[in-house]
Amino acid sequence: MKIEKVVTNTVCIHSLLQQEFNISNKLLSFLIKNKLILCNDVVCDTRNIAKAGDVITILMDYAEDNSNIVPSKMDLEILFEDEWLLVLNKPSGIAIHPSILHYDNSLSNGVRYYFDKIGLHKKIRPVNRLDFYTSGIVVFAKCAYIHEQLSNQMQENSFSKQYLALVHGSFDSSTGVIDVPIARKSDSIIERCVDFENGQNACTEFEILKYFENSDTSLVNCKLLTGRTHQIRVHFSYIGHPLVGDSLYGSDVSDDGQFLHCSSLVFEHPITRKKLNFKNIPKWAEV
Repeated sequence: MKIEKVVTNTVCIHSLLQQEFNISNKLLSFLIKNKLILCNDVVCDTRNIAKAGDVITILMDYAEDNSNIVPSKMDLEILFEDEWLLVLNKPSGIAIHPSILHYDNSLSNGVRYYFDKIGLHKKIRPVNRLDFYTSGIVVFAKCAYIHEQLSNQMQENSFSKQYLALVHGSFDSSTGVIDVPIARKSDSIIERCVDFENGQNACTEFEILKYFENSDTSLVNCKLLTGRTHQIRVHFSYIGHPLVGDSLYGSDVSDDGQFLHCSSLVFEHPITRKKLNFKNIPKWAEV
């Protein structure tokens, strides 16, 4: 697990690392301190000048302590894996992170077990996060650099996320945009609400894929232009179409949670620079 760059012009190594690889100061300091940056296979002082033809190598295969997460064997549905990324389909009814209630049965516990199995001694780093009852595609970065770069893409809105949702009611138009701010509800640590005074900007584009007359429900494709907590659930409840099974923002009583699935992720691979496009359709959304 290493990154290599052949220098084309005379340049300060430190500047090259920041400009070419967009490494944060924090991570760069760690790499320098631990002598993980080489020039022509020799540990180098990044203040030095590299000449055309020199090879700069960043070693990313250093071991990390991940003992804060208990390994638990579970069946992982792997959609994609390479040296840098692990892409999974998360079932509904499982947390991504361990907590007091999910100390050893979160998705991260399963990933820790899998990392141990393949001999990867790295911290567990989910890139995108889904609610307990939201299913769909989740990306785990296999090192700090990948997590950092994909997090940057999310902040720059170049990390595209789409969801499938089953909502109550029919719509007059086949497409729409919900652009209303969301804030934490004042009397809750979990619930969010539309708040025009104190809320953060939140925007959801949607397209109606099918209306089911018998159940008076609609299958909706949602594209998040922002990434607020519970954004889709809050937005559709606000316009009078709460998600089926969503007891928090609707009137349903359900032990299975809301019908919401992260069905598409599109982003640039930080190493290969190739565009990656992952799609996954749950059975309840197959029409």
